[in-house]
Amino acid sequence: MRNAVTTNKLTKRFGDFVATDAITFTVAPGEIFGFLGANGAGKTTAMRMLCGLLKPTSGTATVAGFDVYTQSEQIKQVIGYMSQRFSLYDDLTPRENIRFYGGIYGLKRADLKAKANAIIEELELGSVADKLTGSLPLGWKQRLAFSVALIHEPKVVFLDEPTGGVDPITRRHFWDMIYAAAHRGTTIFVTTHYMDEAEYCDRVSIMVDGQIKALDTPGALKKQFGVDSMDGVFQILARGTSTK
Repeated sequence: MRNAVTTNKLTKRFGDFVATDAITFTVAPGEIFGFLGANGAGKTTAMRMLCGLLKPTSGTATVAGFDVYTQSEQIKQVIGYMSQRFSLYDDLTPRENIRFYGGIYGLKRADLKAKANAIIEELELGSVADKLTGSLPLGWKQRLAFSVALIHEPKVVFLDEPTGGVDPITRRHFWDMIYAAAHRGTTIFVTTHYMDEAEYCDRVSIMVDGQIKALDTPGALKKQFGVDSMDGVFQILARGTSTK
């Protein structure tokens, strides 16, 4: 089975600064892959290369079988993306946002109408579907944004700190949606600053100064570093401290 994401010594330099330094990893279809690291570690640069938005300096990478150097436009058609900063339009209603983004991805009118109705029902947005999205609580906005990122049934969804600023209950509901998408076969590539969320991932990588310093299941990483939480692993690797 072909990997959803493959990188081999993927590197990006900006002048003398090495943002990502020969990173190598694979992500399996349907896997929830946590991509962790402190601010400035190189996560965003790596994600931009994988999304076809930034050309690597050297190394290789494919996403859903497409090459990041020569097939960036094809990559953009088969991935979804969601950022921490709300990515939909506040001055459109939820229904209008769904139709707008579905149209961008080329969904036919009948399919788009059915998708819109299904999303509104699933998220229980019926009472606010035709009110301005800007009036919704952040948690509802983020769940809507995630559903819109999935509207064209992408092979891989990139989530850049998607639960930042939302309450713990909403975060839990959001992760239920992530599990459901992965169960349907969508690959989830997620960055987060919440170490408890790292526990929800199938595997986790931790970047430090542009390099991947650890990559394994949460359980294996905790055992390897002799700690009882992913926060402990992160503190050792990213902060150079020990929790013992």
